[in-house]
Amino acid sequence: MGLFPTLGALHDGHLSLVKRAREDNAAVAVSIFVNPTQFGPQEDLAAYPRDLVRDLSLLEEMGTDLVFIPQPDDMYPAGFDTWINVERTTNRLEGESRPDHFRGVATVVAKLFNIVRPDRAYFGQKDAQQVQVIRRMNSDLNLGVEIVVMPTVREPDDLAMSSRNAYLSPQERQAALVLYRALCVAHQMYSQQEQRTPIIREALKKMIRDEPMAQLDYVSIANPDTLDELEVIQGPALVSLAVLIGKTRLIDNMVLGIKGL
Repeated sequence: MGLFPTLGALHDGHLSLVKRAREDNAAVAVSIFVNPTQFGPQEDLAAYPRDLVRDLSLLEEMGTDLVFIPQPDDMYPAGFDTWINVERTTNRLEGESRPDHFRGVATVVAKLFNIVRPDRAYFGQKDAQQVQVIRRMNSDLNLGVEIVVMPTVREPDDLAMSSRNAYLSPQERQAALVLYRALCVAHQMYSQQEQRTPIIREALKKMIRDEPMAQLDYVSIANPDTLDELEVIQGPALVSLAVLIGKTRLIDNMVLGIKGL
């Protein structure tokens, strides 16, 4: 069986993972759960988009065999006191900006693995750090699930598909395109043999800061497996960034040196 864990509010990026799971497995399960433990106190848990009727209709059209829709009390009953911390992989980037976020992610994904018992689980490259957290947890705890990572799916204007895109005004949506343009600048500099990451980082930071509606959180150029920051690119490199557009926090990434991501 293949499992695709989701927060709901499905879009074409999500459905591409369901399609791949349908191709790979005799049966496909999708979970829909807005996991409260991965949201910080100042984040958008209450406002996070929800459309269960539409989600179920889309999943039915995709031939999904099982949809698991737990409630918070099902996943975290009274007295719940066990958490999974993937230490080194989570203490930077998203983990630095969003304390306890990955503790919530790792714990809920481990619970979903134990409940559904999938052979494979599917995740998107857009959440690159989350992928590494889950890979490490899966390996360290001998959970035995094959982790399948699919490329980021983009809108026609190249904005990475995300449920949070719905928060953007038309003007903010236009400003948000700076994320992908910045990644393209990194790719162009790398293609022109620039390997010094401080030079590339500064170019990306300047580009984002020049967008009046954008507030930079971080720009990272790191080893894709360990997330350790690189000084010189000598192999594959994960370029990732987080930017506030208005009140909406967006992330995106690109892997240099590997085709298809």
